[in-house]
Amino acid sequence: MGMAASRGSAPLGQRLDAPIEEWPYLGQEVLVPARSRKVCMTCHWFRHHAGVNCIPLLTCQLHQGLIAQGEHLTNRCQGWTDDMVRQRGWAPEVA
Repeated sequence: MGMAASRGSAPLGQRLDAPIEEWPYLGQEVLVPARSRKVCMTCHWFRHHAGVNCIPLLTCQLHQGLIAQGEHLTNRCQGWTDDMVRQRGWAPEVA
C-alpha cells in the first residue's frame, strides 16, 4: 500500500519549494493505523490536488508528503489535528 520514504534527505527549503508531485510518500514511520474518525481524511492538514492526468494526489501539509490511495481512510500521524471547520464553524468571523 504505502511506500516508505525518507523525509530527512532534502533540506526543508528544498522540500517546501518542490512541486507536490515530487513530495515523497509517507511511510509507516509517520502513519499509524487508526480505527476511529481520527484518520488523515478528517485532519486539518489533509489536502487533495489534481495531479497529472487529473489523478488525485492526497497530501499531508504538516509532513509535506504524499499519502497512498486508501491510506487516508485507515491511518493517521501523531500530528493529527481536528479540522478547524469542526472546531470553530464554517465562518467564525461572522458569529
